[in-house]
Amino acid sequence: MELSSRETWTVIHGLVFGTLFLLAFAGGLAGLWSLRPGLLTTEGIKERMGRLYVGVWVMAVAAWGAVITGTWIVYPWYRVKLSPVGEDAYAGCAGAIVPNASCSPRDFLKSNVSGQTELWHNLGMEWKEHVSWAAPILATAAAFLVVYYGPRLIARPWLRAAVITMFVAAFAAAVVGGAFGAFLNKIAPVL
Repeated sequence: MELSSRETWTVIHGLVFGTLFLLAFAGGLAGLWSLRPGLLTTEGIKERMGRLYVGVWVMAVAAWGAVITGTWIVYPWYRVKLSPVGEDAYAGCAGAIVPNASCSPRDFLKSNVSGQTELWHNLGMEWKEHVSWAAPILATAAAFLVVYYGPRLIARPWLRAAVITMFVAAFAAAVVGGAFGAFLNKIAPVL
């Protein structure tokens, strides 16, 4: 199997950073959920907090990695302005099965050459490019609160609940971006 540089960056953006994000989310959520009074010994708190610090920061870094590579590396390839062929802005897409040298993925979707695909750009890509930025912001805020309060989260269930809510909201934003990204890449891949 051989990957082009664009395909390699798409894999790094979605698969590598996405997998790290999911693994860190699962571990971080379990760690936050288990910080309840009466369930932990002093030694258990030290051991869990170490893992929790690593988990929440890995999730935040993975979210930033996915959003930054998506915004400044993969996204420009999706939205590239190709010179129109003739009068029609999407004439380069006529008869195309997948995006090509004369038909960018964005133009491919907007041209509707393979069915009613314009909605995928208008809804899917617009949501993906905006909602995805919430994931690293919320993940970083949650990671900061975990490090700042540390074991004091145990005695503050309302604060722990707020951190869990931010953590889950970061995950939800990433799910929206990831799902739309996977579907869009299936319909109009960045080749």
